[in-house]
Amino acid sequence: NPREMSFKQVLPAFPRALRPSTRLNGKQSYSILTGRVSTPLVKSSPSALAPRPGGLHQTQSRGVKTLDFAGHKEVVYERADWPASKLQEYFKNDTLAIIGYGSQGHGQGLNARDNGLNVVIGVREGGASWKAAEADGWVPGKTLLPINQALEKGTIIMNLLSDAAQSQTWESIKPYLTKGKTLYFSHGFSVVYKNDTGVVPPKDIDVILCAPKGSGRTVRTLFQEGRGINGSIAVWQDVTGHAKEKAVALGVGVGTGYLYETTFEKEVYSDLYGERGVLMGGIQGMFLAQYKVLRENGHTPSEAFNETVEEATQSLFPLIGAHGMDYMYAACSTTARRGALDWAPKFEAANKPIFEELYKSVKNGNETRRSLEFNGRKTYAQDLAKELAEIDAQEIWRAGKTVRALRPDAKKS
Repeated sequence: NPREMSFKQVLPAFPRALRPSTRLNGKQSYSILTGRVSTPLVKSSPSALAPRPGGLHQTQSRGVKTLDFAGHKEVVYERADWPASKLQEYFKNDTLAIIGYGSQGHGQGLNARDNGLNVVIGVREGGASWKAAEADGWVPGKTLLPINQALEKGTIIMNLLSDAAQSQTWESIKPYLTKGKTLYFSHGFSVVYKNDTGVVPPKDIDVILCAPKGSGRTVRTLFQEGRGINGSIAVWQDVTGHAKEKAVALGVGVGTGYLYETTFEKEVYSDLYGERGVLMGGIQGMFLAQYKVLRENGHTPSEAFNETVEEATQSLFPLIGAHGMDYMYAACSTTARRGALDWAPKFEAANKPIFEELYKSVKNGNETRRSLEFNGRKTYAQDLAKELAEIDAQEIWRAGKTVRALRPDAKKS
């Protein structure tokens, strides 16, 4: 039955269904099985609310849902249950001390401030991050402080430094983590790989995680658009008995639209794996391999780039993001569809051993040690700039600059 959704089909539909814009006017509807009085998330006819065979069922209570994926249940928290007024009341006695003002510090800090929470930024006085924070309206001596002062003032210490910096600064941060405070991360890296990082939190504090699934700039942009990015929450230590609730509230406070539960270990494993895989490393490798074969067979740089990158990013990937893979296939020509259906299993078979090798490398700590070693070098900035310059110099991306300049929207600007 073409209307039946398999387990793999449900997974991409799940995050799309939870996007605020999708819930209001999206095409896909899911059954809402209520244990007590609640309001539907989508406007649908009674028939649209019937359970899909083998599909996704929801049990909802206020802003919390339990989703059943073919027998596997996951709890999801929505921001609907945490309006700004409730957040402000919940954190009225707290000061959020954000340590670091990089990508996540910027996005999460501004969002928390806009939600009316008491936030201070802790960075090196006079440095680039200090100047960036000051430009964003943080006030020196009040909401913009040297790191030690922010740590002293904060009741919730949000360590948003880079992974390498968290390891390097841990001994200076640890004394400020006194009983009753909360330690917050947006990545499980430091505590999961404690044998490599040396990060071992005190036993008398809550340790929680909220990991927005995107860059800090995206966290900020989607919040400003009223949408919110998805994210995950986890608890490492629950001393107060309220660690999970606190993680959910902070997740909403820093700008997420919905949150799903995970563990510190699973968060860091999936994150490192995904970044090295199809999100970044894998996609660069696939793009480059396809482009090179086209060029070796006489295709021009323009044609090779358009058939490799431009059509993917400008036409096809947005369809996948909005509606799913099956929708994208259905939107393409019969010839394209047939070829994609035939070749996808071959790519899966060829790539699965590489992904298995990658996951093992993440889980056994090899990727962690590699990251700490490289990012801890004194020549880190110069080494990184050299590697990125090498990518920029590749013909595929030099061709891309010309192609992007030809887009109608580029000409208008």
